[in-house]
Amino acid sequence: MSDVRVLGTGAYVPERIVTNDEVGTAAGGDDAWITRKTGMKQRRWAAPGQATSDLATEAARAALTSAGITADHLSAIVVATSTPDRPQPPTAAYVQHHLGATNAAAFDVNAVCSGTVFALSAAEGILARQGGHALVIGADIYSRILNPTDRKTVILFGDGAGALVLGATGQGPRIRHMTQHTFGELSHLIHVPAGGSRHPLDHPALDAGRQYFAMTGRDVARFVTDHLPPLTKQFLHEAGVTPDDIRHFVPHQANGRLLETVFTDLALPNATMHQTLTHYANTGAASLPITLDAAARQGAFHPGDLVLLAAFGGGMAAGLALIEW
Repeated sequence: MSDVRVLGTGAYVPERIVTNDEVGTAAGGDDAWITRKTGMKQRRWAAPGQATSDLATEAARAALTSAGITADHLSAIVVATSTPDRPQPPTAAYVQHHLGATNAAAFDVNAVCSGTVFALSAAEGILARQGGHALVIGADIYSRILNPTDRKTVILFGDGAGALVLGATGQGPRIRHMTQHTFGELSHLIHVPAGGSRHPLDHPALDAGRQYFAMTGRDVARFVTDHLPPLTKQFLHEAGVTPDDIRHFVPHQANGRLLETVFTDLALPNATMHQTLTHYANTGAASLPITLDAAARQGAFHPGDLVLLAAFGGGMAAGLALIEW
């Protein structure tokens, strides 16, 4: 069992609200259809001058305030994102500079929508060896990589950031167990075709629209429903708890209809599932920490409650974490 504690949480979403009717106009969908298919009513999109690091910095400041520490106490900053400010340097370096966290090493993790759990594991390992405090941030601006006419994707995503401050010592919720999985043979299900070393973002790529996020939705849903329940059962067994012990389920906010199916299949009889997708849609790596922060600030968690975090996304990847509140 880990001795690493969650000392504080925070979140930030942009000011601009984008309704279903607005996002659906170019994509051929309206509010009724989008709500029925996804459970989403609106999302937030970043302003033209905002980058992923800006959202991440605001969420980080909220988490530091919640934890009651200042940025100079941080020894590590890990940003989970698949929409970085630039291909390099890491977005975390900008966050470190914005915060004035001069004592923190800073790096990015890209496991797409599973990224925050992967980042938590990395930060926990650093704290277990070195002590101190770490900042874990999930942040994405998907509005910049969406094809506005592709209704399979553009209706699903919003922009935002969520953060957690971790401490090697102190009081607070304890991270009891974590695990991560990658199924690389399915990496084609979610991808951005161009912009990397295999297919540079040249004029032919731009003309073909290969700069946009692409997803095979039905196969992604099948991956989640086929893999997440057995992975979760195995995870809980390894953690030494039963499904009956779980009081809260905080999943990646992929799609409301998909989450209903998953929650039923997981068979967690005493758990409450927490959602923020109605107002924020799918914010990528940010969706899990945004939802965790929302539930925490609403007073949903009580001492001793077991909180199950579940993330899944491109790679294909899945990450699970168990927090004892």
